[in-house]
Amino acid sequence: MENRIYDFTILRELRKRDGMNIADLSEKSGVSASVISKLERNQTVCELETVFRLAKVFGLTASDLIALCEDRTAQTAASKPYTSGDFRFERVVYGNLRAMYGRAKAGAKVHKPELHRNDYEMCWVLKRRLQFYLPKEKYELKAGESIQFDALLEHSYEALEDCEIVLLHLRKDKRF
Repeated sequence: MENRIYDFTILRELRKRDGMNIADLSEKSGVSASVISKLERNQTVCELETVFRLAKVFGLTASDLIALCEDRTAQTAASKPYTSGDFRFERVVYGNLRAMYGRAKAGAKVHKPELHRNDYEMCWVLKRRLQFYLPKEKYELKAGESIQFDALLEHSYEALEDCEIVLLHLRKDKRF
């Protein structure tokens, strides 16, 4: 099957990870051993009900299993510079994740940062110290410390010393 969109060889990896042979997976899923064998070798196409039954055995949703079977298993992106407040960042963006590496001089501030969707946000201080503000809360973070919160909350931060940080925005409602 040359121009395949989905690569079901991942089934073999999932099955072996869970210590199962084809007969075990067949018994647990109700999918015949011959269909599983053909799927693992990409010798047949998979019906949606089959995807659902197999996914359930691995504790996945059908859409999770389909996403794992997509022919492209990795995605690359190049960073792009941007400025927010007094901080300078390099940003990498994917559908479900944004990662930012930031640098700032002592006294630099960001109030009402841009780029927020319905995300979880994590701020990790790599070097020096950062003052972090949430409604009714204030944290001084030192190198090696981090904070995670709902990005929809109003927040701001200030470099107490020249510092380097990593910000991650992880989308709440989208897998990839």
